Amino acid sequence: MQPVNDEGSPLAAGKIPLELLGRLLDELPPPPPELLLGARIGEDACGIGVPEGVLIAAADPITLTSEDAGRLAVVASANDVAVSGARPRWFLAVVLVPPGTTERQVHELFASIRLTLAGLGAHLVGGHTEITPAVTRPVVVGQMLGLAEGGRPITTGGFAPGDVVVQVGPAPIEGAAVLAREVLAGSKAVAEELLAQAQAALEQPGISVVEPALLATTLGVTALHDPTEGGLAGGLHELACAAGLGLVVDRRAVLWFRPGLAACEAIGADPWGTLASGTLLATFPPETAGRALERLVGEGYEAAVIGRAENGAGVRDTDGEPIDWPDRDEVARLLA
Repeated sequence: MQPVNDEGSPLAAGKIPLELLGRLLDELPPPPPELLLGARIGEDACGIGVPEGVLIAAADPITLTSEDAGRLAVVASANDVAVSGARPRWFLAVVLVPPGTTERQVHELFASIRLTLAGLGAHLVGGHTEITPAVTRPVVVGQMLGLAEGGRPITTGGFAPGDVVVQVGPAPIEGAAVLAREVLAGSKAVAEELLAQAQAALEQPGISVVEPALLATTLGVTALHDPTEGGLAGGLHELACAAGLGLVVDRRAVLWFRPGLAACEAIGADPWGTLASGTLLATFPPETAGRALERLVGEGYEAAVIGRAENGAGVRDTDGEPIDWPDRDEVARLLA
């Protein structure tokens, strides 16, 4: 469990500690009736009831890297909307750049946003731009919206004891790309071919989970989550925490991105706690999990059953050993 920070001590870079965030959320007033999914630990989007269905909204900042920040902002927020059961449609961006940024750099950033949105079939509909000394490199905060027609949103905590946990896509993909570009560029510590694959990981295999998430919603999924900061381990804990249940994970079944493992090994990072965008966690009732897995694999996605839900709390492996919730993401630690 993440440690409680003394009120007088500075917080480490990365996500706000879980206990502090929980206290902040507990201070919120009662929600309005139209809020079907609100601010909760483990949930990355909200769901607001509207006459046409459920409006899903999610926001994400790109702070760990400035390279390709526009594309990452679009994909990160689109993933959060898709795992709630809606196709991403409308995007707003807050773009903050430091003094000294050139017009060409701004053009390139917006071109990245525009091209990534076009690939998703979504559109830029608003936001804010500013040149400010408050940042030392470009920061993009993206907000994506989509419409889930009818019913209720898919949640992170919607599964039950006995449900099967399926991993779609290996880990860590985004972490591999950031470490290869920001830390290992020009290094001989990783084989040249693996380093090139890690540096290109944002393109291949890519970090979007929109399509497999939307496919999973048609296959009887009970919960969806896309691990990001805190890696696969953090994502599993967020899944368990949101449901108030425990997870048992088979370490041997976990899907690993080989270039990501090589990058982590070269710099002493734990792949379990390394930025894992590009991986999707999905839960299914045991009677439908086999068919769902077959369909996902049949559509060309790398997928495997890696665990199951049980009464209790936390995440452990099949030998009973705990899989720890990282105090901070390994990328954040290494770039701090």
